[in-house]
Amino acid sequence: MNVQEVKKEEKVKPTLKYQRDKDREKVRGVFRFYEVPGGSMSFSIRLYKQDPVERYDLVDGQLYTLPLGVAKHLNKNGWYPIHAFHQDEGGKPSVKVSQRVRRFGFQSTEFIDIDDLTPVGGITTVEFTSL
Repeated sequence: MNVQEVKKEEKVKPTLKYQRDKDREKVRGVFRFYEVPGGSMSFSIRLYKQDPVERYDLVDGQLYTLPLGVAKHLNKNGWYPIHAFHQDEGGKPSVKVSQRVRRFGFQSTEFIDIDDLTPVGGITTVEFTSL
């Protein structure tokens, strides 16, 4: 690898400071709590070692201005797996994640050209009804 290739790789790979500053940018959107419609959720988060721990109290359907990193966290980590058994060609049984059920998310009301605000693929939204 020559010097020019190394410099190109350094330009493509964002630095931690750049990513931290990017994750602090504010985005506006609606919090969705699919698991408990109309409910509220509280959580604490610290995205980077240098950041303080912050607490968020969010209510379903309300409009919020949150840091981009928190919005990405809500969209990427708000699901739980449903496992299923299957057999391979040799008849050996194994377990795999067959479905991801989305618990909560953040829908941006601004146009942002960032793929990280889109939820993880293959997520199913389940509506809960009371008895």
